[in-house]
Amino acid sequence: MYDDGDGPRAAAARLTGRTAAEERPVSGALTEVTLDDGREVMAKRGDAPEEVAAEATGLRWLAEARAVRVPVVYGHDDRWLVTELVPRGRPSRDAADGLGRSLAALHAAGAPAFGSAPPGGPREAFIGRAPMRNVEGADWPQWYAEHRVLPYLRRAVDDGTIAADEAPVIERLCERLPELAGPAEPPARLHGDLWNGNVLWGADGHAWLIDPAAHGGHRETDLAMLHLFGCPHLDEVLRGYERAAPLADGWADRVGLHQLFPLLVHAVLFGRGYAQQALDTAKAALER
Repeated sequence: MYDDGDGPRAAAARLTGRTAAEERPVSGALTEVTLDDGREVMAKRGDAPEEVAAEATGLRWLAEARAVRVPVVYGHDDRWLVTELVPRGRPSRDAADGLGRSLAALHAAGAPAFGSAPPGGPREAFIGRAPMRNVEGADWPQWYAEHRVLPYLRRAVDDGTIAADEAPVIERLCERLPELAGPAEPPARLHGDLWNGNVLWGADGHAWLIDPAAHGGHRETDLAMLHLFGCPHLDEVLRGYERAAPLADGWADRVGLHQLFPLLVHAVLFGRGYAQQALDTAKAALER
């Protein structure tokens, strides 16, 4: 059992080695803490040790690529993650272009295999609050079907969010992935949960990435998630990306394939609306 007295201020002090002078709650899990040396940090409470470890190792793995801006990890334990606090600014076209170029460099840093966890990270990881298993594979279509799409489809069917007689359309898409997936790509180093809420537009004029579900995957998956949930100046993000690392022909027609994973995750977490969107996305992809 955790000590209820071990709150964000105590966690920040313990994991940075400094005295915590002030705390400001942001949400149920997030608290801004000012340290005695003037630094401001973010203390985030996790629900499980694997969740905290996955996020900490993911941030460090992204940082090691020296491509994208991510908060410094000051420390973590089984319950708390303490990171640098990023001062907020406003999105701009220049920052969006920089984000695209940085994502291209991050993806090019690569991963040992599809499904590779960050070094030292848990195999049983998370995407948001949903479990995500990091199982390695050499062939993207097979790996994506077996370890990213079908586990969440089965969970959605078991929960009654997707009816059993609706599931075959997604299963058929998985069977056809080898012909629909486009040219083979090497495993990319992915943020893995790249929706707009995990992009911070910093006061320094740059985009920063937080809350990764980092793993080895297909580079189009990160970009498809930005498409799915919207991103300021997305057209500039994509232009910056393509100037640095052109995408394979037909990538725009494959966006739905890569969105199927996050849509099913959201169906499991949030219900029928996302389930219907996943079903519609699978049908549209099959008709292309």
